[in-house]
Amino acid sequence: MKLLVIGSGMMGSAAAYDMARQPQVESVTLADSDHHRAKDVAARVNKITGEKKVHAVALDAGNEKSAAKLMRGHDAALSAVPYFLNLGLAKAALSARCHFADLGGNNTVVRQELELAKKAEKHGIALAPDCGLSPGMASILGGELVRRLDGGADALKLYVGGLPERPMPPFHYQLVFSVEGLINEYVEPARILRQGKLVTIEPLTEPEAFHMPGFAPLVAFHTSGGTSTLPESFEGKVGECFEKTLRYPGHYDLLCELKQLGLFSSEKMKIGKVEIAPRAVMSKVFEGKFASKGPDVCIMRLEAHESVRSPGVRGLLGGRLKGRVASFTMVDHYDPKTDMSAMMRTTAIPASIVLQMMVSGAISKRGAVLQERDVPADLFLEEMAKRGIKIDYALE
Repeated sequence: MKLLVIGSGMMGSAAAYDMARQPQVESVTLADSDHHRAKDVAARVNKITGEKKVHAVALDAGNEKSAAKLMRGHDAALSAVPYFLNLGLAKAALSARCHFADLGGNNTVVRQELELAKKAEKHGIALAPDCGLSPGMASILGGELVRRLDGGADALKLYVGGLPERPMPPFHYQLVFSVEGLINEYVEPARILRQGKLVTIEPLTEPEAFHMPGFAPLVAFHTSGGTSTLPESFEGKVGECFEKTLRYPGHYDLLCELKQLGLFSSEKMKIGKVEIAPRAVMSKVFEGKFASKGPDVCIMRLEAHESVRSPGVRGLLGGRLKGRVASFTMVDHYDPKTDMSAMMRTTAIPASIVLQMMVSGAISKRGAVLQERDVPADLFLEEMAKRGIKIDYALE
């Protein structure tokens, strides 16, 4: 396999590392507009892996023609750049006849990518948006939970969060992925299923207490993007489906206050002779205030709830009794050996696995690849286990 990673930031570097370690991967091209950074990352990955598979090139990811030219000669490309560049890169991949995956981050962009599905299928190309932690791994395993209940899940509940291991006041958070993707989660509507129907609700709403052994109490709340295509896949089949983000309570309160003040707004305001959007200011503030090299932890708890009908029961349960609960649970930590954060490991490695599956044929679907439907979950779990990421299954 000859693979291309676009973006040499946290996620791109982790993806290149994972690819370079696989014997079936012949070479990895790491592309970035900052050629110096890409060369430094490539050298570091080659040193850690003991291989010389990764080499760096310069690329403006916003230039579709340049991207297509680079993609030619590669079997597949992974976008690890901000979400607003993904549609152009998906189009470039079609032009280059190159399989393509990205880390997602925006519902509208993902829908636009999926509109390319027929053309991609015609060309024998697989397009897999929203590969990563959530959406991505959570979608793959959420779909598997529904299947393990024979499609009889009444609710699919996803709880996912990247957190500092040692939260420090006043923010109780550290930035573990793209700041643009982070803020987008807090401002765009969340897409969920209610009573089997797709609805959109405001982000930062419906908080609930969340408990995980060994951790301080957390709060779970709706954010945008986490469900990806799950609502369409399970509409009319699953009564309730949502993904909630996990944060420490103090940080959640701060987010709500910032949003109430209008500081996530993209609408420009004039200050003196300058026009600027509050969101642009907050992006810079977040980059500075939330930056930290402290160890992080990623928590994922996925639950599929089965309900069974009881003809003789009426009243508050509406003729339903509680059935089984199938779950996947993951707690992953910073890896000091590779200096990779838990968020890097649990976001970039799933994307790398999916990309390699598309090239190898383990994912045979061409056109749009939906995580919950088209990725073989058992094989995915095997690959994650090989990389030392433990995911526990339970049926209660």
